Amino acid sequence: MGVRIEPSADVDESAVIGDGTAVWHLAQVRENAVLGRDCIVSRGAYVGPGVRIGDAVKLQNHALVYEPAVLEDGVFIGPAAVLTNDLYPRSVDVDGKLKRPADWDALGVTVREGASVGARAVVVAGVTVGRWALVAAGAVVARDVPDFALVAGTPARRIRWVGRAGVPLEDAGGGRWRCPRTGEDYVEAAAGCLDLAPR
Repeated sequence: MGVRIEPSADVDESAVIGDGTAVWHLAQVRENAVLGRDCIVSRGAYVGPGVRIGDAVKLQNHALVYEPAVLEDGVFIGPAAVLTNDLYPRSVDVDGKLKRPADWDALGVTVREGASVGARAVVVAGVTVGRWALVAAGAVVARDVPDFALVAGTPARRIRWVGRAGVPLEDAGGGRWRCPRTGEDYVEAAAGCLDLAPR
């Protein structure tokens, strides 16, 4: 299938781009970034140095993924969403000198398999977004998000559970939840945690 890189995109020669991946107009993929197969890096998106991205990941227009983020397979990052990497950002140090990359320890965001981050959401450095979780548009995520959680607001809080199809689950009683679209069952695995029910 091959790799598609638009002429206006800026892809460093040391970046590794998987088969079937497309990098669209004005996107930038920095040095030593690794992108898996069948990804889409949309117009104006940014992938920082050394970022690791799995297969079938979509970065929508102007999404910003700062190093050293890790995005697992099937992740969706919405338009203008930002995955940050500095808990205490400053332009200059206490002596007034311009800070350089060596002047702080970048702390990446991890987005687990199948999770989605909505448009204009911000995920704060060091946060993990759990498997198949859904971050609502405009949310500010300052703490870890459990698997299958739907979080919204500023700061983001869990408001529902969602299944792999991305729709809210229905309470089936007894600590069980059901997806109205797929019929899949989910169970409360621990306090504040959900998982697919064993078949």
